[in-house]
Amino acid sequence: MAQKLKCSRSFAVVVASILCIGAWFKAPATAAQLTPVRAAYIPVVSWLPAWVAKEKGFFEKNGLDVTLSVTQNLSVLPGTLGRQFDFAPSTPPDLIKAVLAGIDVVAVAGQGIETKDNPSTHLIVRKDSAITSMQDLKGKVIATPALGAIIHVSVLHGLKKNGIDPNSIRAVEVPFPNMPDQLKAGNVDAVEALEPFAGQLLAAGNRSLGDPLLSVSDEVLYTFWISERKWAADNHAVIDAWVVSLNQAKEFMDANPQEARAILAKYTKLPEAVVQKIPFVTYRFSLDPRDFAVWVNVLKDLGQITRSIDENSLVMKTK
Repeated sequence: MAQKLKCSRSFAVVVASILCIGAWFKAPATAAQLTPVRAAYIPVVSWLPAWVAKEKGFFEKNGLDVTLSVTQNLSVLPGTLGRQFDFAPSTPPDLIKAVLAGIDVVAVAGQGIETKDNPSTHLIVRKDSAITSMQDLKGKVIATPALGAIIHVSVLHGLKKNGIDPNSIRAVEVPFPNMPDQLKAGNVDAVEALEPFAGQLLAAGNRSLGDPLLSVSDEVLYTFWISERKWAADNHAVIDAWVVSLNQAKEFMDANPQEARAILAKYTKLPEAVVQKIPFVTYRFSLDPRDFAVWVNVLKDLGQITRSIDENSLVMKTK
């Protein structure tokens, strides 16, 4: 009986060992099935779904091994695609100008849209300013994060739309965190602010002249993901998995806003009190070439591009 029990235990040990060895061999095979993906991001709330997809395992669940790398300047990213990154964040003016400059990149997934009921940018003046409308900005100094960036393009469009020559204002580049001090000191008359900086400025009593992006349209494409065109053409399945993961992340954010804010804090490194007040962007991960047509017209009207471009060529067609 003892011998039989000993044999039974030995058999169990052997079986357990085989199972362990099998699991050990199986794990690398599963990892090997994941497709490596390199993506850049800007540390603002616009890109939160990608962080959630990474942190909550949605990318991995959909077969992607995603490496996220922080960067600060959208305009330089098109040239890194196909070499340093597979996915990069962009805006319509950045993509259009890059393509017209001969960089073969294409929009592959949506991200953020600007809407009247959920603005993320503001043109802000001091609380004691005599400026009450766009018309009052003639001859004034405006702080912008970048002269060619989407917010400044929108401000120039808004000025022209209101009958003001865009060349009548003077724009100076100021990083978002420095804008409050420059506005308070009177060094600038208005600032082009993005959340969370816009919210902080408004909470301090300063006034908004409105959302400059909405001078383009009542609902306008703001941010999205781009890839090198050849890479995108060869990797439709990866792009599909990327979009599915972002949609799953959005569903998680809707159901778990506080956990999403914890992830927001991790990636932006902003104080908890600030993170709790940042409004989430209106996210839409599909793309429509018509979203780009309006921006082509805006850039042409401002003289920032001299050639037209077929908006259909800016968006990767899925199979």
